[in-house]
Amino acid sequence: MGVEAHATNERVTGRRWTVRLDPVGRGRADVRVSCSRPACAAQVLPSAAAGRTAAIAHLKAHLRAGPAPRPSVHCACRAEECHTHIRPAGPRERPVPWRCGGAVVLAVITDREGRWWQVLECCSRCAAAHPTAKVVATAQAAEAPARADGFRADAPAPATPGGPAATTPAFSAVGPHFSHSAAATGTAVPQQASGPRTSAPRSARPTRKRPPRGRIAQRLVPHDLRPVALRDELTELGELFRAYQARTEPDLAVLADLHARKAEAFHAWAEVTADTGLRLDAQRAEQAAATARLQHLHRIGQAPDGEGPAVARLLTAPAQWNHARAVLAHVAENAPLPGAEACLLVLMVTLRTAQSGVGNLVGQDIKGLPLRDPEQLVGQLVESGWLGIPGTVEELIASRPESPTRISVPSLTPDEDDPGPFTFGRKLRPKLSGWAQRVVGEKKLRKGKTEADVRLLALALATGADGEGRLGPAGEGIGLDGLSSWCSVDPAGLPDLVDRLTAADWLAEADVTDTLLTGRLTERVLPLGCPLT
Repeated sequence: MGVEAHATNERVTGRRWTVRLDPVGRGRADVRVSCSRPACAAQVLPSAAAGRTAAIAHLKAHLRAGPAPRPSVHCACRAEECHTHIRPAGPRERPVPWRCGGAVVLAVITDREGRWWQVLECCSRCAAAHPTAKVVATAQAAEAPARADGFRADAPAPATPGGPAATTPAFSAVGPHFSHSAAATGTAVPQQASGPRTSAPRSARPTRKRPPRGRIAQRLVPHDLRPVALRDELTELGELFRAYQARTEPDLAVLADLHARKAEAFHAWAEVTADTGLRLDAQRAEQAAATARLQHLHRIGQAPDGEGPAVARLLTAPAQWNHARAVLAHVAENAPLPGAEACLLVLMVTLRTAQSGVGNLVGQDIKGLPLRDPEQLVGQLVESGWLGIPGTVEELIASRPESPTRISVPSLTPDEDDPGPFTFGRKLRPKLSGWAQRVVGEKKLRKGKTEADVRLLALALATGADGEGRLGPAGEGIGLDGLSSWCSVDPAGLPDLVDRLTAADWLAEADVTDTLLTGRLTERVLPLGCPLT
C-alpha cells in the first residue's frame, strides 16, 4: 500500500535552462550566444548589442514553443543556500531562507548587466524571492489525485513545496512579450501572461494607490522619508546606478561622481534615521568613489595630484602588490636549500605552482635564470622532496614549449585541512609570475650578466618602495638585515650588490649605512614596482 502511494505521488524536478552572452576573446568586439539546451548550437555575433538582441530572441522562441509549467513538478531551484531561496538581509542580519510554496510558475531571471537569462520552472514563492525574476506563465490547478492514505480524493490537498495553490491561466494566445529595451537595467524579461479570471470577488473594494518607492543598493527608499529632497535624491541615484549598469562601455569618471553623491546622500540618510548600517554604506561609497577616480586617472595617464603622468604599472592594484610581497616572504622563510641561486629558482617554481601545487615548466624557464649548474640545483630540489617531476632532470631541462613538463610542489598542494599559504585566485597567479619574470629578466640586468643575488635584491626593492620609488615606508629606508636574509648574502656584501644595481640604472641616490639602505628606484623601473600602501 505504501509503495503504491509513493509511486502515485512521485514528482519530477522542474525544468531549467540558461541563455548566455560571452566574449569570444580578449580585445575582440564579437560575442558568443549559447543555450544550455542540448539541441541549440552556439552563435557568434559582431557586437554586444547584436548578441543581446539575438539572445533575447532565442529565449522568446523557447518560451513560445515550450509547454506551460506543470502543476505537479518540484521547484527547479531546490538546492540549499541558493540565491533564489535567500531573502536579502541588512548588514547586521542573517539571511533568511524562503520555503517553497504556491503555484508552479515559469520564471525568467536575469543579471543586471544583461549577460545571461535563466528560465526556471519553480514555485511562485521562490520566484518572488528573487529580485529580478519575472513570471511568464502560471500552471493550471491540477485535479485532486486519488489518495492512498484514507483521505477523500475530492478533499483539498495540503500545501506542498512547489505545488499548485490557485487556478491561474497558462500562456496567453498572443505569447510572452520579451524585449531588451528596458530603461532600468537594459534587459527586460517576459511579463506575466494575462487571461480571464476564474472567479469574481464578492465585493469590489477600491485600492489605495501608494506613491512609487525608489530603490538603491538593495534598499527601499521609504515613501515618507523627510526631507523630500533627500528622498528624491536617493530615488534618482538608484535610477542612475541602474542606467549606468546598462551601459555598454564603462565611464569611471561618471561612476566616481555617482559614488560620491551616494556617500553624501547616505550620510544624510543615516543622520535622519540614526542607522549605523547606512553610515557604513556611506563610508564604503566614499572608498568606491576614490578608487574609481584613481582608476580613471590611471586610465587617461594622469597622476592623482594632476602634476604629471601616472605610472603604468605591470601590477595595478594594491591587493596584487600585497600578494607579491607575500610570495617573496614565503619563499625567503621556506626555501628548502640555502643560497641565492636556490632561492631564485624556488621563487620562480613557486609562482608557477602557487594556486594548486602543480604547473608546467620548460627548459628555457630554468636556463634563462642566472644559475651556474641548473641540473644539479634541480636535482637537489627533487632529492629533498620539495619538487616532484615525472621523469629525469635531463628531460626537464630539454623540454620545449610544445611539450612542457608537469611539475608538482607537495607543500603548496591544498587539501581539506590546509588550503595552502596563498589566498589569491587563478587569474592573479600568471600575473604575479609574469611580473617576477619581467623583473628577473630585465634588459640591463640581463645584459650586465648579474648574478642571482643581484636579481633577488631587485625583486626585494621593487616591493619595498613607495609610489614615488623611495625605498622604505615614507622613504625612510629598508633594513639591511631583512635584505641580506632575502638575498641570502652577508650584510657586508650588500654594498657591492647596491653598486651593481646602481650601475644597471635601477637605483639612484643610494646610500648604505650600518643598518639601512636609502635611495629611490629610477623612473625607468617604476612600472615594475609594487608600491607600499
